[in-house]
Amino acid sequence: MEQRIRVLNGAQVRQGGRYVLYWCRANRRAESNHALAFAASLANQSRLPLLFFESLGCGYPYASDRLHTFALEGVPDTAARLGALGIGYIFHLARRKRQPSALKALARDAAAVVTDDWPLAPVDAGVPCYAVDASCIVPASAIPQRAYAAYSIRGKIHKLLPQFLAPAPLPRVQKAFRGTAPEWHTEVLAERIPELVASCEIDHGVAPSTGFRGGRSQAELRLREFLKHRLSRYAREKNEPSAHATSDLSPYLHLGYISSLEVALAARDYAGRHKLIADEFLEELIVRRELAFNFAKHAKRVDSLDELPQWARATLRRHRRDRRRPLYSRDEFEAATTHDDLWNATQKELLLRGKIHGYYRMYWGKKILEWSATPEEALATMIHLHDRYALDGQDPNTYANILWCFGLHDRPWPERPVFGTVRSMTRAGMERKTGVAAYIEEIESLELTGKETTT
Repeated sequence: MEQRIRVLNGAQVRQGGRYVLYWCRANRRAESNHALAFAASLANQSRLPLLFFESLGCGYPYASDRLHTFALEGVPDTAARLGALGIGYIFHLARRKRQPSALKALARDAAAVVTDDWPLAPVDAGVPCYAVDASCIVPASAIPQRAYAAYSIRGKIHKLLPQFLAPAPLPRVQKAFRGTAPEWHTEVLAERIPELVASCEIDHGVAPSTGFRGGRSQAELRLREFLKHRLSRYAREKNEPSAHATSDLSPYLHLGYISSLEVALAARDYAGRHKLIADEFLEELIVRRELAFNFAKHAKRVDSLDELPQWARATLRRHRRDRRRPLYSRDEFEAATTHDDLWNATQKELLLRGKIHGYYRMYWGKKILEWSATPEEALATMIHLHDRYALDGQDPNTYANILWCFGLHDRPWPERPVFGTVRSMTRAGMERKTGVAAYIEEIESLELTGKETTT
């Protein structure tokens, strides 16, 4: 546990504090949560109750009905599970972009504050503050150097997995929380979510997802369905969207409804019991995901072409003046009005579901690069579209996967116009390798009916 913990200030545990406060920033769950487990241990040592605080404001980038709904759908589940464990739960829904900090009000009565190790500023509250890495299986601090490709981090991760690939139980809290909620606490009931969302100062032009509902229970359901019906097909069908062989867990991992640790343990154990091979899934879940977190930890800016390897920057620079035909604006991309019905279908999947199948998202990104005036414009378009519509956006994986389209974590390929030696993807290649017609038909049906039939 020690390698997961970072001390944010030098304050002493406040004598007379009423509770230990867990400020939930990224991991919205009671289970398999190293940060909450550390907070519970600290509370028990101090003979204090534990209070779990979660908030949802309007000021985060691209705040919308879609993202707000997905976050709020998890609140009733979280409240019920924490209550059963004797842990207090306070949720604050800030309806306007500029509202006073609820965190500081709670921190004033805390003996200590524990939060998720995510980019943040220390809490100026006069109490000790700890950040705990509960997002990665191998904590980021265990691999201090930046990795420039999967091969350069894979061996390090596998060497450390025996130490970290183990359950993270929550200690039983010895003193139940008996405090009363402040007046600004928001009671969230499932039937009230549309009303709550409508009352917020956010983008009401992005509707909730057609296929994903938020919350811990939904994440657990997705995991069970994946293990039972998809894991056995994953290695051979993961790149075929119409086969629906992937886990569809990325939105739940991003919001912290489920941890990569428990998914990895469940997949490994299920594969062992049923004589399956889960290696390719675990490679994506562990090595590729934690490569993205390694990138986010070390990059100066996760949304900049300056983070590309030198060869990628050089080849894009050499091909900057290449003719680009067709050429589309951001608005045309956003409206899915290109000449390519496959690309349009990937964008419509993003608009409707809030997620693009992983393999087709590569094609989506590569074509934006090919059909934009400059690489910088292409990058800005990708980030805008993904951050606005994707339930798994604004995540280390988002930025690493988008920059992969420009050469990050990749190698040089044969030279082509526009791309130079950055890997390209073609419509002909997609038709040769995948069922393009079946995918387009599925998305057209979803667009027409608004109803999911396979997810």
